[in-house]
Amino acid sequence: MSILIVGNVINDVYLNLDSRTEKFETDKNHTKWLDLSFNASEHHFFSRESSLGGSAITLEILQKLNLEAAISNSTLNFASEETALNPASSHRYILVSDENVSYFAPTTFKKSTFIPPDISVDYIYLDRSAEIDSENSQKISTYLEKFPNTKLVLYVRNFENPHLNRLLTSADLIFTENNRDNSEKPYAPASSDLDPKKLIYLSENHLSYLDISESISPERIDVLTHLSLYSIASATILGSFILGYSVEDSLKMARANIENSRLNSTLDLDELKTISENISSDSNLKLIAENLVLYPKGILAADESGGSIHKKFDQLSIPDTYENRRDYRNIFFTTSDLEKYVNGVILFDETARQFADNGQNFVDFLTSKRIIPGIKVDQGLEKFENSEETYTKGLDGLAKRLKEYYLMGLRFAKWRAAFEIRLDEKHEIITPSDHAILENCKILAEYAKNCQSAGLVPIVEPEVVYDGYYDIDQSAFVTGKILDCLFKELNNFKVDLKACILKVNMVLAGKKFETQSTPEQIGIKTAEVLKNCVPSSLAGIVFLSGGQTPEQATANLAEITKNGPFPWPVTFSFARALQDPALYAWGGNNDNADKAREAFKERLVANQKALEK
Repeated sequence: MSILIVGNVINDVYLNLDSRTEKFETDKNHTKWLDLSFNASEHHFFSRESSLGGSAITLEILQKLNLEAAISNSTLNFASEETALNPASSHRYILVSDENVSYFAPTTFKKSTFIPPDISVDYIYLDRSAEIDSENSQKISTYLEKFPNTKLVLYVRNFENPHLNRLLTSADLIFTENNRDNSEKPYAPASSDLDPKKLIYLSENHLSYLDISESISPERIDVLTHLSLYSIASATILGSFILGYSVEDSLKMARANIENSRLNSTLDLDELKTISENISSDSNLKLIAENLVLYPKGILAADESGGSIHKKFDQLSIPDTYENRRDYRNIFFTTSDLEKYVNGVILFDETARQFADNGQNFVDFLTSKRIIPGIKVDQGLEKFENSEETYTKGLDGLAKRLKEYYLMGLRFAKWRAAFEIRLDEKHEIITPSDHAILENCKILAEYAKNCQSAGLVPIVEPEVVYDGYYDIDQSAFVTGKILDCLFKELNNFKVDLKACILKVNMVLAGKKFETQSTPEQIGIKTAEVLKNCVPSSLAGIVFLSGGQTPEQATANLAEITKNGPFPWPVTFSFARALQDPALYAWGGNNDNADKAREAFKERLVANQKALEK
């Protein structure tokens, strides 16, 4: 396989500073920057080292994968690892001090040159360092017309570059990256005809291809600049794809190369294979769990079962049809900037198989917005024999279903157990019984273990049902008792808590109790119970709204947040408290869809504000 690289060779000069003697300034975001009145003779260096970056890195990696590669110039020698490099077109100075990095780089890099070879190559790769103008864009297009079997791979830093537009639709694969400044610029033009399956998103914290992510150790800042990190990732993934490796294996090899490379020394194919084979999926699960509870966003629960959504629709005389259920969920998923407010969305099985307006299935659609898709996997409540208490069905065939969901691109799951507090004539608790608590917690633990074995992060949801008659102290007692039992069983089943999330009720008096709890009381009691009962190693806690009004749930969330800090992230995972205003605004009429999105977004904004510490 012959690969022609188009890009710039950049001379990176690394200066490792002594932070004790250098002048750093801190901006309003608490980021340290070097005082730019820089004079090399006045600064103290631990070391100075230079390295060729940009397309030089891409060339090295592809050749170490035993692929024939060369940088576009007048004399091509694909077979040799001694392929002459173009002279460095720019210099960058990378100043490293502890965990801080400053860059001195030209504001405008030299334009890259594409010299069309007389022969057909298998791939043309415009790497991240490429600066393409109209003339070279036209040359590439003309070459592809002449040699239609040549595949085009692009690294696109800016989709607004007009000179790349003519190449986008010709590309077989496109690398791009998250905006570092979190700007509202889209990753791709809204009107683009790009096939989303051609896109590979890279970020400083993880790589993701559609629905798979891998962590990158942050300690690589010593020798890997942002440019080389992205270059190593994209070149390794590209080379692995060409060699026939799967998406997941390619990502593991990219991760191995990033975490183990040193200046002027990336890994060869044998080294990459050895290291990537030993990369555990455990770290991937922990990363997904961490991303699901990232501040300041929550999780949208859009997983109402058939019976639940039927009741919702029936209240507003909305026909319970397949189309209406799709249109209803589509309102939420297509709300602008949804990814700014939620890290994940819990889907119902039917919804996970439906399609957005643009033709993508909802799983891929959410993933393309950097939102992690999950799935409700329990199959509802069943009464214990000779009892009014319930357990949750769904363990039969669960492993098979989880495998299918993983292949569909879902990356976490949720299972709910329900507990009703009932009192006797003396106002003493008679349910939930010890038996019901233990059996449901065993089921939750077995489900969680099954999830982690299948590559999905489990959300365990033991809900004390709000619709009852009991005071806040009784709610606290029962919630604590259930949590104690749950974490004991999770430990018995060897569930990794760092890759597990708790979805739990707020601690408050039942809806039928004569004295309703204030938000302040709820904040104090809930924080107290959780701090006493939940191990610090848990990945995070998300709250259910449990039949509270949208305003109630948000006010209570705000008060719980005030009672931090907590040893784990705390956020929301609401269904009705986020959706009900939108449901009423929509009313089954798609002419009201924009109005419904506005109502939904108001709740998202309010709940994000409630998380402010």
